[in-house]
Amino acid sequence: MRTVQPARPPTAIDVAFCFMVVRYALTGTALADVRFGISPLNELVLSLRSWREPGRYPLHLPWIRRTRPLHGQLDTEMLQALVSSRRWVPDFLTRQPSSPLTRFEEELARLESVPAATVRRDVAATYPGDEPVPEVLQGRNALRRMISALEEYWQLCFAPDWPRMRAVLEADVTYRGRQIAQHGLATMFADLSDRVRMDGDTVEVQSGAGPDWIRPADQGLTLVPSLWTSAACVPVSPDEPPTIIYLPRGRATLWESAPLPTSEALAGVLGSHRAALLQRLAAPASSTELALGLGVTPTAVNQHLRALRAAGLLVAVRHGRSVLYRRSDLAEQLLAASGAQASGVQPSVAAP
Repeated sequence: MRTVQPARPPTAIDVAFCFMVVRYALTGTALADVRFGISPLNELVLSLRSWREPGRYPLHLPWIRRTRPLHGQLDTEMLQALVSSRRWVPDFLTRQPSSPLTRFEEELARLESVPAATVRRDVAATYPGDEPVPEVLQGRNALRRMISALEEYWQLCFAPDWPRMRAVLEADVTYRGRQIAQHGLATMFADLSDRVRMDGDTVEVQSGAGPDWIRPADQGLTLVPSLWTSAACVPVSPDEPPTIIYLPRGRATLWESAPLPTSEALAGVLGSHRAALLQRLAAPASSTELALGLGVTPTAVNQHLRALRAAGLLVAVRHGRSVLYRRSDLAEQLLAASGAQASGVQPSVAAP
């Protein structure tokens, strides 16, 4: 997986070496086959970039600090080798997810059937030029050791926080789907990243290294939100299924657990806890996401959500196995009238 670097002022090097452009041509019915996927394995593998350069991931520093002492219990030699100095990772570890409901256990099981030739090819592509391929990534037992190392990393460092991460990713997918319905594909693509745009029936992604290439996306294009990319990513090889990994909305609140002050007027009508929940729902969220962000149980949050929905202040939308809540038009008017749109920290939510 190759990183598309964030925008910056051009330098002399940029003039000499123009950005490569990856193009996906949405031919025929593929124009209507832009889909979304969420991959726990992608997130796990891409998070290894923070081991090499934690300063690139300031929003994740609370998690990085908390989990770093656990690295001594892991196969750090293998896990560190999976990320090259360019922060590339092997494509077969970041395969296109089949849906927003993909489970880590399913993805890990599929790794066992990856052909040895594919492993060698993708590892070599991760370490181009003069950078040598680490010895730990070579040999017949390399794949088995990768799978074991990733499973241990998941269980020890990732699984406890995955519900919180997944909630942010699912909320973004819902938002993008609404963008497509209301404003069309071109608007949605333009909002993904300043390096992604739609030109006619072709989606263009600018990258910082390598040759330009174009391929038809006749089987559709999958968009994958990720908390562990710097801007946008595409596969290193044009032979991989058309995929764009991008940054989701709401990521800045991922590790927040502190509260937002509410307007006294609104709190006087609804109570401080329900008023606080309405403020937090500026973007769609599940009860699990809200509970994790507030540090309380989903049961406590659900009681308030049911009351707000019964009053016509929330709209509930089922997305796969989750229910996402968003503010209704009435709630938006109420918040605007009360002046309760200020940012800050949010009070804890207790059961009514």
